[in-house]
Amino acid sequence: MAGIDVLIRGARVVDGSGNPWRHGDVALAGRRIEAIGPPGRLPADGAREVVDATGLVVCPGFIDIQSHSIIPLMIDGRSLSKITQGVTTEIMGEVWTPAPFGGRITDPFDTILAGVIGLPPEEWRLQAREWRRFRDWPETVADRGVSPNIGSFLAGGTLRRYARGMALGPATPDELALMRRVAAEAMEDGAFGVSYALIYPPESYAATDEIVEVCRAVAPYGGLYITHIRSEADPILAAVEEALEIGRRAGVPVEIYHLKVTGPHNWPKMAKVIARIDAARAGGLDVAADMYPYTASGTGLTAVLPDWVAADGKLYDNLRDPTIRARVREEMARAAGEAGGAMLARDPAVIMPIGLGLPEHREYVGRRVDAIAAARGQDWIDTVLDLLAAEGQPISTIYFQMAEENLALQLKQPWIKVSTDAGGVDPAWAAAQGPLHPRAYGTYPRVLGKYVREEGVIPLEDAIRKMTSAVADRLGLHDRGRLAAGAWADVVLFDPATVADHATFTDPHRLSVGIRDVWVNGARVLRDGRHTGATPGIVVNGPGRAA
Repeated sequence: MAGIDVLIRGARVVDGSGNPWRHGDVALAGRRIEAIGPPGRLPADGAREVVDATGLVVCPGFIDIQSHSIIPLMIDGRSLSKITQGVTTEIMGEVWTPAPFGGRITDPFDTILAGVIGLPPEEWRLQAREWRRFRDWPETVADRGVSPNIGSFLAGGTLRRYARGMALGPATPDELALMRRVAAEAMEDGAFGVSYALIYPPESYAATDEIVEVCRAVAPYGGLYITHIRSEADPILAAVEEALEIGRRAGVPVEIYHLKVTGPHNWPKMAKVIARIDAARAGGLDVAADMYPYTASGTGLTAVLPDWVAADGKLYDNLRDPTIRARVREEMARAAGEAGGAMLARDPAVIMPIGLGLPEHREYVGRRVDAIAAARGQDWIDTVLDLLAAEGQPISTIYFQMAEENLALQLKQPWIKVSTDAGGVDPAWAAAQGPLHPRAYGTYPRVLGKYVREEGVIPLEDAIRKMTSAVADRLGLHDRGRLAAGAWADVVLFDPATVADHATFTDPHRLSVGIRDVWVNGARVLRDGRHTGATPGIVVNGPGRAA
């Protein structure tokens, strides 16, 4: 075929729609898919490269709707751990975005999770002060060169800091008007909607009415409300109900980040959560969710604190103040002993700090808080408060609180999607920064290897739909997420017999295997499992930009 750059021959074609696989050939020309045809029917004459895909699966590139690659892409635009999973598009924006910069934000990287997310090189920190509008950030990053396509939601935490800083209490009418204006500008700049992570200050300071008003500014642009709900523990049903209320009142679709139920006594509630989402959908509300395939979550150790402690940006000063610390300790002890609370974790045996930076704390890395407390001769709450006060950073932490049975149940839901909740890293430099959650390396191969091939929880075609077209449709990226003539050539070729995750909680810095070749916008970024160094990624836009 004249003008064909790549002809992939003899693969099992899984087109992303959920349709059964079929044998076929896929032709790429420039940055688009030129044609898909029966085996041997697309002539190889004139094709610049013919790829023998016998025994392999060809499918659309995976779209990560919950990526934390903001800082990693400033360090290394290749996003190695994502590309080797088959991820071709990363959508960011939970908790924080480095743009827009202005208002009451004095440092674009001064976020409550700075110690978990990390900090970029100094040149990027200086550059970010010029990012007055939301779009300035992704355009600058893409122009420097990235392997995956990139896009983002506007983070509600950034929005509130812009208008109100880290102050407690409701926004004033003027502050709310400013938030609405900035949100509308972000939508025009290509944001996919607004995200609120409601366990982290200052987002946790925002009441339902405030979020509704911001979402009403997003609605005319076709944007989403995407949320880390206010609790995934005892009050999870109320937290889900709040998300549904916001969607109904604001007239926006609702997407729930990393759906989960934490704590063994709460695990039976997952069936009720699913039933509530199904009922809302049956009643006409567009609500869906995403998830990662692990029984542990990852965030800062600060997440077990009462959220008021971070007010006015004085989190660590407050923890070092004996009077305030006594109040914090009392609240934590009461929450740990009460049913019905929103505390992230009440059992120190499920809490594993991994982001300890001080030399005197390195021996605690990877140990559970109960063991650390025993070694220090302390109550576990005092251990947590001492570590945070001394470190002066959130301390990246793993929380082992989910049920394997619930993961399988969630994966079966037609409205669920797969996401990583992680950044794209390279073991060559990431390992020196310490342990991290294995989802950064293994999310998508884990679904394909463990839950499709080994356990048969869902069919291959449905798993790929949950990673591709379901996400693309949610984001309005209708020319991605499918193998179809004319679509962008984001393409993955993998071995269904060997695809697997190798990263673990005790040995996390290990790349997945089985993803053989990856193309982004028609350019090969992975060849025989090795990154080519190509950086063809572009900024992808939400519906407001297109309008």
